[in-house]
Amino acid sequence: MKFQTADWVFFIIYIIGIIGFALYISLKKRDGKETTSSYFMAGKSLPWWIIGGSLIASNISAEQFIGMSGDAFRFGLGIATYEFMAALTLIVVAWFMLPIYLKKGIYTMPQFVEQRYDANVRTGLAIFWLLIFVFVNITSVLYLGALTIENTLGVKMIWGVVGLALYSATFSIFGGLRTVVWTDLIQVFFLVAGGLFTTYFALDAYSGGLGFFEGLGKLYRDVGDRFNMVLFKEEIIYTNDDGGLSDAWEKLPGWSVLIGGMWIANIYYWGTNQYIIQRALAAKSINEARKGIAFAAVMKLILPLIVVIPGIVAYAMKADLAKGDQVYSWVLNEFIGTGFKGICFAAVVAAVGSSISSIVNSASTIFTMDIYRHLGGANKSEDHLVKVGKITAAVALLIGVAIAPQFVALESAFTFIQKYTGFFSPGILVIFLFGMFWKKASAPAAMLVVLLSLPLSIFLDLTFTEIPFMNQMGISFIVLSIVMIVVSMMKNKGDDINAIELEKGIFQTDTTFKVSAMIIFGILTAIYTLMF
Repeated sequence: MKFQTADWVFFIIYIIGIIGFALYISLKKRDGKETTSSYFMAGKSLPWWIIGGSLIASNISAEQFIGMSGDAFRFGLGIATYEFMAALTLIVVAWFMLPIYLKKGIYTMPQFVEQRYDANVRTGLAIFWLLIFVFVNITSVLYLGALTIENTLGVKMIWGVVGLALYSATFSIFGGLRTVVWTDLIQVFFLVAGGLFTTYFALDAYSGGLGFFEGLGKLYRDVGDRFNMVLFKEEIIYTNDDGGLSDAWEKLPGWSVLIGGMWIANIYYWGTNQYIIQRALAAKSINEARKGIAFAAVMKLILPLIVVIPGIVAYAMKADLAKGDQVYSWVLNEFIGTGFKGICFAAVVAAVGSSISSIVNSASTIFTMDIYRHLGGANKSEDHLVKVGKITAAVALLIGVAIAPQFVALESAFTFIQKYTGFFSPGILVIFLFGMFWKKASAPAAMLVVLLSLPLSIFLDLTFTEIPFMNQMGISFIVLSIVMIVVSMMKNKGDDINAIELEKGIFQTDTTFKVSAMIIFGILTAIYTLMF
């Protein structure tokens, strides 16, 4: 991508503006001081529109812009299942899981686990999350962002990684969650606007200048096979050695995407993942949290236009690329004109920055509140704990910078994230779902699930290589559920001492939320009926 003066001016103004705004929010402390509540939970004062915008900004990152568009190039619209199913999952989480979290008044997911089970289970899951956040999420997002910078501006991978880490540090370290969510609000505008610009120009070019809708129609007519939402093994055409649909079954294995592993991945991500659910935990009230989540669910329905369609356009135009993760850079180079390149490139940087800042903030929250505070920091002052949180955030970023360049050998970073997060997510989800909705679930059973989760996933991956990783997640979830039931029944003849009492009316919702849920369900039904 050759930036012209207008592109550079816009892009530099954007970067300086975001950094300046982040530093302003960081220095504007409530009551002139920081507490763990203000730093890690934004004082539990977030309104719905900030929650919804921040959820999307935290979720949509380089793994979607670069990774998902790359997989769309390789096997089509089916990859959008991650986005569409997320919309429905968000409604389920807001309806049935969020009220329980807010009732407990927690800061972190491990804190909930401690209240429901015990401190050992809390520590085990806290370590799980730190491993996922630092060695999977932060590193892969830094890599994908730096890959785009390298492919578009010619900047070496390592300097792109360092630059993105420093950029993210301005609002992930100094100001805590309050700074993260306020900068997210600005960045979500740019990532959505920039992404839509990219899709518009790509479709307009594909139609020969006849516009967005003609381009979309022509794309569907020319490569209609790439618009199937559910891929079945017997229907997959093996088209080429590197691209095509040759490995689509590994990632999107037919019905099991809709009724198996995809649900595990989504409920884990949206319902138990600290850096996502933390926004809702910081809400003013349950209704504000639910409105924010419903808003995010609506946004998820339009995101495939941004992160999937450009990849299908690249496939239809027979882009000559070494691997899928280069697709988004190719689209920017081919279709975006002067002036708009800066906007579209800023969208990618916004996506990377918002996601990394969210993950780093959550990693520091979990380490500080769930590990350090219980291992010698119990009597430390609020100011001391905040300092530990900032140091932890910096260390997490440094580890990410050291590891990210090694990801260059990956064929698909998006698939890497989904697969290796899936080594942990079935066990975590078993612990949460049984802990919430089954009163006999016991701490010994939960601890055994923690200990078995990783070895079981590795065993399935190494032994049953022909089974898609989504199906492996489903198998792992079933096995670990059986372990939870059997051990808990041996331990508890009646209800567990820490069982959660679900009061009458706890799942009651207002009319706005119910209507939103019905609309989202209706839209998804139409999409899967038409694109099956």
